[in-house]
Amino acid sequence: MTGYRIIALVLIAAGITLVPWYALQGSFFEFKWLANFSGKDQAPALLQIANHGKSWLILLPVLLLSAAGVLAKPVNAATAEEGAVRTWARMVVFLGAVGALYVLAQGFAIGPRGYNFAFLTATMPEISGGQFGMGAGALLVTFGFLMICADGIASMGYFRGDRFVSCALLMVTSLVVMFVFFPVVRVLYEGFVDADRNLSLGALWTRFAQPKLWALSWSCLWGGSGCGVAWNTLWLALLCAAGTTFLGLLLALLVTRSNFRAKKALRLLTVLPIITPPFVVGLALILLFGRSGAVNDFLYWAFDIPPTRWIYGLPGVLLAQLFAFTPVAFLVLIGVVEGVSPQLEEASQSLHANRWQTFRNVTLPLMAPGLANAFLVGFIESIADFGNPILLGGGFGVMSTEIYFAIVGAQLDQGKAAVYSLILLSFALMAFWLQRRATAKKNFVTVSGKGDTGLPSPLPDGVRRTAYIVGLPWLALTVVLYGMSIVGAFVKTWGRDYTPTLEHFAKGFSIEQTVNGLQFTGAAWHSLFNTVQFALVAAPLTATIGILSAYLIARTTFKGQRVFEFLTLLSFAIPGTVIGVAYIFAFNVPPIEITGTGLIIVLCFVFRNLPVGVRGGIAAFSQLDKSLDEASTTLGAKGATTFRRVLLPLLKPAVIGALIYGFVRSMTTVSAIIFLVSGDTELATTYILGRVGNGDYGVAIAYSAVLILIMVVAIVFVQWLVGTRKLGRRTTQAPAATPVVTAG
Repeated sequence: MTGYRIIALVLIAAGITLVPWYALQGSFFEFKWLANFSGKDQAPALLQIANHGKSWLILLPVLLLSAAGVLAKPVNAATAEEGAVRTWARMVVFLGAVGALYVLAQGFAIGPRGYNFAFLTATMPEISGGQFGMGAGALLVTFGFLMICADGIASMGYFRGDRFVSCALLMVTSLVVMFVFFPVVRVLYEGFVDADRNLSLGALWTRFAQPKLWALSWSCLWGGSGCGVAWNTLWLALLCAAGTTFLGLLLALLVTRSNFRAKKALRLLTVLPIITPPFVVGLALILLFGRSGAVNDFLYWAFDIPPTRWIYGLPGVLLAQLFAFTPVAFLVLIGVVEGVSPQLEEASQSLHANRWQTFRNVTLPLMAPGLANAFLVGFIESIADFGNPILLGGGFGVMSTEIYFAIVGAQLDQGKAAVYSLILLSFALMAFWLQRRATAKKNFVTVSGKGDTGLPSPLPDGVRRTAYIVGLPWLALTVVLYGMSIVGAFVKTWGRDYTPTLEHFAKGFSIEQTVNGLQFTGAAWHSLFNTVQFALVAAPLTATIGILSAYLIARTTFKGQRVFEFLTLLSFAIPGTVIGVAYIFAFNVPPIEITGTGLIIVLCFVFRNLPVGVRGGIAAFSQLDKSLDEASTTLGAKGATTFRRVLLPLLKPAVIGALIYGFVRSMTTVSAIIFLVSGDTELATTYILGRVGNGDYGVAIAYSAVLILIMVVAIVFVQWLVGTRKLGRRTTQAPAATPVVTAG
């Protein structure tokens, strides 16, 4: 029996006999369950059957023994007939699939009060008691049976008989289905459930047709009252997408088509929104334009103009989103602008077109895919944004905040939150469809294998002046905002007392020397330790699953490959607020009951950030010739060896990107986890929101500055830890050959 099969059987045996079958109240790794190993809550499956009446688990050891018997007597492919080999392999697939599916089926079928479905009560034998959420034992058993199923699939000849590829595909698919697809379906289901927990189209329509959602008036165009939150969300997203695309294009043109001298500074500004919490810009706008902000104070002092609250509502939210998401649009568009072929522009000018005609008829149309992508990213970011609307929204409600209040507010209406999430998801999917339709069946190729020695066409005077007039003030205000978001942490009370102080840092991060040693007495330490711990766990998992998924997409071929790719990228199309609500609905009850734990936050981080790792990995694999894989295979290496020793060292840039993005986004996300935190699992972003809600802006800004510092250090550390890939290229010029002088 091969080592792979032994590992699979050991996992199943350990899950049945050695570790708790059900989820524990505390952490598994505290090992407190060993003190009461046979107890009802801590016992493994075998003791649950023998001592606690869980008779429905008896099938698991039966399946284990059956699988062990079949795997112990494999059919030799070299001597046996092909039909016998396939029959044996089908039996292995059957046992593995039945084992994994049975673990899930019994979890969904039997709840704390017995059978969950009436037809099971009527048809199945009576059982005593019930069960709660599954734990480590069920996890090990499921993975073990999945490994057996993958072994059978490879033995049937699929994936060239490579167990590594087969197992990786089955594992990743199972994880994505469970933690991305299933929660989304759960939200869909919850929208159709009435107050008596029965399916009802009427319940869906009642929640969908609320005037609060769809009320419409002309005042909606400038953020007036009386408009439905769905229209508010859609209008804000369209304005944000258009504004970020326009500003991102102007900044990209400044960098690539002008003599702008501060290009390096501009590129640095594009990194700031990525490593700062999403509501830092909103805080800075309050410090600048709020009732006690610097601008209002100056206007009142200089011109006796009383302070106003114009920053709260549509103008403030839109302004905050423009500052936060314009750098993302710039990153999308900079490569597109650089990729426009100068030869095409020169050809236009040789036909007597002026600069404006060339820019309008040649350059802009060739940027269409990039512009569409930038618009899409701005739209998705806007509808998913929670931090800025909750800070600056005032009476301007949007879907993300309404979903939040439906879950955590006094109304506690889960059905309403589900329908609102469905509407938000529909907006996102509609934007994806329109973006694909706008760029479909058109050719935008500008970079070919031929040399391109042309020079980019200078910008038309009007475009150049617009870029400078709009871009430079925008950059200056961006610097002011981020500067104020740091300076505000070092003054006593912004707007009233500008005395320099460190008391905000002391309040959040004080450390005292006691008889028991150093004590972290600051109020923010608990949330910071939680955040760093969860991010450190989530980042490697995000990178691992992302790179592995990219390998399956870019280096293998199988039926359903496009469906698999869609599932891995699905969470990008789902706003973070919807993801949070979906996890509440899916994992608040057995069989996977993890709400209120750190595990649900880590899983949310991993699968929310997974698409970036997948896309980065696919791009990296596209640069590696498949002959590397073929050479390794020719030398007798299996898929796992090829991936680990040949491909992975060449994927260091993609690994670094996935690790950094996974860590940074885990440290700064708020919309997806705002519903998932509890007192024990409070995170940095939720703590900062709480401080802002109490008007304690100094501590909030000080905490944001600490987060930025931590993320800069983490980025440098990851770069050092992973290193750079070595391609064996010559870095110095070869010495010139010494001339040989011959006689004669």
